[in-house]
Amino acid sequence: MTLFDSPAFEGHESVQAFHDEKTGLRTIIAVHSTVRGPAAGGCRMWPYPSSEAALEDVLRLSRAMSYKNAMADLELGGGKSVIIGDSRTEKSPALFEAFGRAVEQVGGRYWAAEDVGTSPADMVHARKATRFIAGLDGHRAASGDPSPVTAEGVFRGLVLAARRTFGGGLDGLTVAIQGVGHVGGFLAGKLHAAGAKLVISDVNAEASNAVAAATGAKVVEPDVIFDAPAEVFAPCALGGAITLATLERLKVKVVAGGANNQIASPEAGRVLFDKGLLYAPDYVINGGGITNVASEIRALDRSEAFDPAWVETKLARLMQTLDEVFDRSIDERRPTHVVADEMARARITAARG
Repeated sequence: MTLFDSPAFEGHESVQAFHDEKTGLRTIIAVHSTVRGPAAGGCRMWPYPSSEAALEDVLRLSRAMSYKNAMADLELGGGKSVIIGDSRTEKSPALFEAFGRAVEQVGGRYWAAEDVGTSPADMVHARKATRFIAGLDGHRAASGDPSPVTAEGVFRGLVLAARRTFGGGLDGLTVAIQGVGHVGGFLAGKLHAAGAKLVISDVNAEASNAVAAATGAKVVEPDVIFDAPAEVFAPCALGGAITLATLERLKVKVVAGGANNQIASPEAGRVLFDKGLLYAPDYVINGGGITNVASEIRALDRSEAFDPAWVETKLARLMQTLDEVFDRSIDERRPTHVVADEMARARITAARG
């Protein structure tokens, strides 16, 4: 399959690969759309088994960012970058400076931030080679780590979903969280404070144990999380958690989490809907982090200070959009992710004029 034949390509404006021999950097930067503004999306570092797998991932993530930014009503398009490598053993300041040089070559059409396998500290090194890095500390426009704001949006979305499904709040409900890294860890704390019971899993045992110590969560092996007796499943790890096989094992009524690209296939999305599970489309519910980053980009462009009130206004509006997705799904008897895709594409099309 060629690049243009990939189902994930879907009209990408550009896809660029960069290699730096000295640092070993291998990165792909995908810009799906700049119709609403410069593309923005995080940089993921992962030990992909092949360059084809990395390309497929960055294309899907980039497209999702276009939809996410449109649904969050941000003046940003969608883009994403991936670095092929093991973040536990292959990071170096020089590698991220080389990544910054790659971002600079895209000419301002793409803003990068942290994502899975990278951190704001890594992005500090990238910022030495380009201004088009956001999600940092240390300047008046800085928004800092976007993970807590992502978790806040997911938490609010879970409250909405719980109210619709169970008629009340989260107190007493059991939530199974897959992945308790940056976003999942912050989400676990918020859910615990709201009275939810937690079952958690993570490939990083240290992360699981830390969250369990803070929240009283039950820790299970990563594959066992799908069998947990719970009302809510919150995927907060990598994408593709919702498959035909895992749907047979889930006992929940709500699927809502911070991961991107949670539904592995169109068939899985249809079965999810047919089984009567309420699904909060991932790029809607997890839009808080990019909203925080967008505020920093906005402040930098205007030479202003970071404005948390602007973020709060956008986050409240995002929850209204999620409510609209739920309402339309019921009224039109269509899956929530299909409704959300249609709404996002309509917003992008409208921006073309």
